[in-house]
Amino acid sequence: MCKKIRILISNVTSPWFNLATEDWIFNELTADTQILFLWRNMDSVIIGHFQNPWVECKIDKMEADNVFLARRQSGGGAVFHDLGNTNFTFLSPKQDYDQSANFAIIQEALTTLGIHSILSGRNDLQVENKKISGSAFKHKADRAFHHGTLLVNADMDKLSDYLQPHPLKLAAKGIKSVRSRVANLVDFNPSITHEILCEAIIEAFEKHYQQEVEVEVLDEKKLAQLPALQQYYAKMADWDWRFGKTPEFTHQLETRFNWGIVDFRLCVDEGRIIDVALYSDALDVNMIAGIKRVLIGQPYIYENIRNTLHQLTKQHAEWAEPIAELTDWLKTQIQ
Repeated sequence: MCKKIRILISNVTSPWFNLATEDWIFNELTADTQILFLWRNMDSVIIGHFQNPWVECKIDKMEADNVFLARRQSGGGAVFHDLGNTNFTFLSPKQDYDQSANFAIIQEALTTLGIHSILSGRNDLQVENKKISGSAFKHKADRAFHHGTLLVNADMDKLSDYLQPHPLKLAAKGIKSVRSRVANLVDFNPSITHEILCEAIIEAFEKHYQQEVEVEVLDEKKLAQLPALQQYYAKMADWDWRFGKTPEFTHQLETRFNWGIVDFRLCVDEGRIIDVALYSDALDVNMIAGIKRVLIGQPYIYENIRNTLHQLTKQHAEWAEPIAELTDWLKTQIQ
């Protein structure tokens, strides 16, 4: 068993900061310490390490509603976080990592709050056949972590709003989420809050390791003093991490204009368009070839595609009207 324990709670609700903090703790972990990290995020969609954000969520709606997109280091499926979620992370030296013990601590905490939960499969906790917690894991040669979310009083409407993608024709590699029947802990104990649940988890953690320690509260002022953490934060917030790490996928788009049928096959890898197959019966073959040429290599972002096509019309004014129509249509198709 580890020689000592630490308990950290974040008062920051930015998912990029909290995931960066988790990564910082993980990489600074010493060989004699078991850490419990408790945190929660403002409205966010958190995708797994190998997931495709265009498949998992409505990126355009998220941007309109100021919902964060974050990619975590661990695997697993996409989840929606708001302040009605309590997130936990157990960080351990590899020789002391005990996944069963971690689940037991969470279940013990819930039991003290009058809720009986069961472990379902490898990742989830259920109450009355409804999922109230999901977990994911990361292992390195000398350390490991187990993190998960507990639905306390999450907005279920938002959960379905942002996690159900548009019906796009996407042929994607990588891992897709499996949706489950879910419930909030307040459905089983209306008095539960984030603070009450954190206190119960802390007590169960200390009881398991037979130690009591002072809880370390992390805020933005303290975190801002850590240069290494700022590097992790920059990574979590960076477009190349959130979108650029997406496995290769193909997006097929097809419609009819007065000037011809357009059938796009956009091949995207690491967030950039690496190939364009463009089929059309439009009379101006040079325009079709020009569109294909300028899109290859561009980031798969609507604003970027719009600007690129607009630049093309500056060189070829005769294409302005059909490309404007095409651009307006693409806005409804690309998140």
